[in-house]
Amino acid sequence: MDRGSGILRLAGAAAAAGVLTAALALPAVGGAGAMFVNTAEELNLKAMTLEEPPLAEKTTILDAKGDSIGQFYEEYRESVGLDEISEVMKTAIIAIEDYRFYEHGAIDIEGTLRALAKNLTSGGIAQGGSSITQQYVKQVLLNSAVTDEEKAKALEASYARKLNELRYAMGVEEKYTKDQILEKYLNIAYFGASANGVEAAAKRFFGVSAKDLDLAQAATLAGAVQDPNRTDPNLGRQYRQRLLERRNIVLNRMRELGKITDAELEEAKAKKLGYKGTPLPGGCGASRYPYYCMYVRAEILGNPAFGKTKKERTQLLNRGGLTIKTTLDPKMQKAAERAIKKWVRPSDHPVAAEALVEPGTGEIKAMAASRTYGRSKKRNEMSYNVVADAAHGGGIGFQAGSTFKTFTLLTGLKEGMKVSDGFSVGAGYRAPGYSTFKNCKGENIGDPSHTVTNDEGSGGFRTLQTGTWGSVNTFFMKLQEEVGLCDTIKTAKSLGIKRADGQPLQEFSTFTLGINEMDPVTVANAYAAIGARGKYCEPMVVTQIVDRYGKAKKYEPKCKQVMDPEVADAAAHILEGVFTKGTMRGVGGIGRPAAGKTGTTDAQATAWFAGFTPDLAGAVSIGDPRGSQKYKLNNVTIGGRYYGSVFGASIPGPIWRDTMLAALKGTKATKFHPLDSSRFGGCGSSCAPVQRDSGDRDEPRQLRDIDGDDGIRADLGLD
Repeated sequence: MDRGSGILRLAGAAAAAGVLTAALALPAVGGAGAMFVNTAEELNLKAMTLEEPPLAEKTTILDAKGDSIGQFYEEYRESVGLDEISEVMKTAIIAIEDYRFYEHGAIDIEGTLRALAKNLTSGGIAQGGSSITQQYVKQVLLNSAVTDEEKAKALEASYARKLNELRYAMGVEEKYTKDQILEKYLNIAYFGASANGVEAAAKRFFGVSAKDLDLAQAATLAGAVQDPNRTDPNLGRQYRQRLLERRNIVLNRMRELGKITDAELEEAKAKKLGYKGTPLPGGCGASRYPYYCMYVRAEILGNPAFGKTKKERTQLLNRGGLTIKTTLDPKMQKAAERAIKKWVRPSDHPVAAEALVEPGTGEIKAMAASRTYGRSKKRNEMSYNVVADAAHGGGIGFQAGSTFKTFTLLTGLKEGMKVSDGFSVGAGYRAPGYSTFKNCKGENIGDPSHTVTNDEGSGGFRTLQTGTWGSVNTFFMKLQEEVGLCDTIKTAKSLGIKRADGQPLQEFSTFTLGINEMDPVTVANAYAAIGARGKYCEPMVVTQIVDRYGKAKKYEPKCKQVMDPEVADAAAHILEGVFTKGTMRGVGGIGRPAAGKTGTTDAQATAWFAGFTPDLAGAVSIGDPRGSQKYKLNNVTIGGRYYGSVFGASIPGPIWRDTMLAALKGTKATKFHPLDSSRFGGCGSSCAPVQRDSGDRDEPRQLRDIDGDDGIRADLGLD
C-alpha cells in the first residue's frame, strides 16, 4: 500500500466514524498531499475568515509630565513586534510547539496523522496535533468569548470545534505571512502567573524584556505554554518544579533538532529556574499616587464622555490599550505629600487629606493623604479615597465647617452689600421664627428654640470683613437670614458644592456653618472658582487619551461664569485678611497674594482650611475616619504634637501654607484684581500694601478659640 492510499483510507475511516478534524491537513505541495486536499474538499473544508478583535491591552496613566503613574488591565499584556523578541525565543517556541511551522500549511500533516492514529484507537481526542496557527485560532476564539458558555464552547473537546479551528486556520494562513502568525501567537499566548503574551511573561518571570531573553529563559517560557496552569511558578514549589522539567524538555528538543550545541544544552540545564515573580504593574494599589489614580479610574468609568455605558467604559479602560495623560503635577503632588507628612503621621487615627486645583481650568494638580492606600489595619491604611467624593472612590467625607461661610459672604456681595456693611450681633443667635429660614422648596425650617453661639460669647457690630476674619458664627447666621438660605445654597451649588456621599445637600438653617459632609476636591474646586474671578470649571483629571492605534483625543476644561468677576474680587479681598487680621494670622502667609478660610466643626469634630491664589487653590481636611463625631479632635496627639483642641489654623492651615510655598516655588506671583471700591466700598486699589509673613515658622501660634467655629450647634443634633 502506497502512502497516498493509506492517507485516503485513514480519512475514509475517520469520516465513517464521524471523526473528521484530526484526519485532515492542508499541505503546501502535491503528491500524497494533493489526494488529502481532495478529501478535504469533499467534506466542504474551506477557509473561513476569523474575526480577530483587538487583544486586551493594558491602559497606562501618565502625569502631566508624561511619566507613568498607574496601569489598568483585564489581562496583563504588552504586545511587541517580532523584531522585539529574541531569536532564541522564536526558536524555542517553534521547536517544542510546531517544528515544521515554516514548512507546512494550516496544520502539520505528519503531526495530524499521528494524532489521528492515536485518536482512532482511543475513541476520542487523545492527542491534538495542532499547529501554531491552530493554537493562535484557539486563543482568539477563547479571548473573544464573553460568557461562560462561549468560553466552554471554545475549549470543548469535540471534532466539530477542531474542524472549525482548521477552517479558520486556513483563512489565517491565506491572510498572513508565517512571521506575522508567529508574532500574533507569541503576543496572545498565556504563559501563567497572570502574564499574557511573551513580553509580559518575560518581565513577570525574569524581569527582562522579550528581546533580552537568554536560552534558559526562552526555553522556560516555551515550555510554559503547553499547560500554564499546571506550571504556574507563582503557585508554589511543586509548580516551579514542573516548569523546570518542561524547560529541560524544550532544551532537549532544541538539541535534537540541532538548534543548540551540547555545550549550550548542558549550560542552560545547569541553571536554576530563575523565576523572579516581578510584581504585576497596574492597579491603584501599585501606583505612586493611589488616590489620584483612583480618581482617574472612577472618572473614566463614571463619565459618559468616555463611553455610552459603564460596560463599554470598563472594557475601554481595562482592554483598550489606552495612554491617558492627566493633570497631575509631580512637583505639586510632592509638595502636598511632604506638607502632610510634616504635620500628620500615617499611624495617627485622624487622617489629613489635601487636593490642589488650578483656577480657571479645574485641573486637579495633586491629591494626597496622610495614610497610605491599602487594606491593612495593622499598617493603618485607608481602603478608600479620602481625598475625593464617593463617586470617585471616596467615603462620606467630613463636615466642612466654617469654610461654608464664604458662600454666605459671596451671596451678600452679590446682593449689593459693601465690605463695611454689617450687623450688631450677640453672643448667641436664635431664629426669630419658624419662617425665618426657608429651604429651596419654600419650607419653613427655622428653629426658634435652638441657639447658635460663639466660642467666647463675643458679639458687637461686625462687618462682612470683620465677621469673616473672626469667623463669627452669630454674624453669619444673621447674614444668612438677611440674604436668604436658599440664595446661599444656590451660590454654593453654582460653585460645584455637593455632598461627598452623593446625597442632596442638607438645607438647614446652619448651612452656613458647614453641616454638610464634603471632600477636599470639591471644596478646593469651589475656592478655585473664586480665584478665577467667578469662573467655575468642572474638576478635571484627563487631558488626552491616545488609543492603541495612536489616535489622540484631547479634552478641554468645561467652564462657565457663575458670578460677576467683581463679586469674586471683593470676596478675595476680604478673604486675604484672614491671613493678616483673622484666624490664620498666627500661621502666616506664603509671600504672595493669597486668600482663604479656616473651618472647624462643632466641638472640633473636624477641621479644614481652604484657600487660593490666582494660580492655585487647595483644601485640607482632617478628621477621624472611625467616626468624627465620636472621635473628636480634642486632647489628641497628631504628628507627635499634643493638641488640646484642633482648629482650622492648627493643622490644616499650616499644611496648606507649607504646600503652597513648595508647590508655587518658581512660579511668578499673580496679583488679585483690586476691589471695586465704587461698588463695594473700602479703599480698593488705593489700600496700603499688606505686610505678609514669609510663612517660615514651623509651629502655628495657638489661637485660643479665635476660629469661633466651635460654637456650632447643628439643627440635626450633630453635636
